[in-house]
Amino acid sequence: MSNTNIPPCGVERFLLLLDGPWATLIVRELLNGPRRFTELRDALPGISAHTLTHRLRRFEQHWLVTRTAFAETPPRVVYELTALGMSLRDVLYTMNDWGNALPDAVLTSRPPVRPAENEPSKTLEF
Repeated sequence: MSNTNIPPCGVERFLLLLDGPWATLIVRELLNGPRRFTELRDALPGISAHTLTHRLRRFEQHWLVTRTAFAETPPRVVYELTALGMSLRDVLYTMNDWGNALPDAVLTSRPPVRPAENEPSKTLEF
């Protein structure tokens, strides 16, 4: 990725590394300490081995995770968050607090009706 493709917005930068439904959940599990591949897969019911492998490789490429292979039989590989990966702790704690504060009805109800076309849309500027 060349520097000209790096977005200036922090939210976009965050999403370049932690996009997709499993990314933050993998980080959540690794916040509890180093994990083997099978431990991560068992902690995330529904994730495929392919998706987990792809995410872990991407995290390793972007310095969020280290991969340590031990010369044992059978081979043992352990994944661990780097200091950069651990810096996501507060972000995930904030997400957890926000999610826990949501009433159950918000998660089970129908989405609200879209605003009328004459209402101004609200955008965030960073």
